Amino acid sequence: MRTMRYALLLAAALAASPVLAQTKPAPAKPAATKPAAAKPVDTMQVLREKLMADKKLLVAANMDLTEAEAKKFWPLYDEYQKELNKLNDRIAMVIVAYAKEYNADSLSDAKATSLLEQSFAIDEAESKLKRSFLPKLAKALPGRKVARYMQLENKVRALVKYEIAGEVPLAP
Repeated sequence: MRTMRYALLLAAALAASPVLAQTKPAPAKPAATKPAAAKPVDTMQVLREKLMADKKLLVAANMDLTEAEAKKFWPLYDEYQKELNKLNDRIAMVIVAYAKEYNADSLSDAKATSLLEQSFAIDEAESKLKRSFLPKLAKALPGRKVARYMQLENKVRALVKYEIAGEVPLAP
């Protein structure tokens, strides 16, 4: 369980980092010291990949899959994560839009309502995604393992949402 707690805390911290980045001023840019050919490392992409790897380890450690189940499950897991990442990108865009308005002290009633509608649509899309994967997972795993996997996903999502909620300031 200690591994699960570590992975969940890591997931929350990494998911909240775009929020933190949007609420702090950007540091002054130093004069160019690297050759033009050098490509900067995309820190957020590296963190996202690390999070995805850690989450996969967390799932593997808690699923107790047979070899036959694993052959069917892991492609479904990867497909689900790909779709979930699309939702995560949408969530990030809503948070960035909110942070922009919040930081500029320009959040209008109309913009607040629009952002809420976008947030609700994402929640509905997430529920629809879960439902669409249930029959696929049920073909690959026994019911209790499907339930366990969805519990793991729900726990990670709940912790991430909790961390985001703690970082995003209330509307003025």
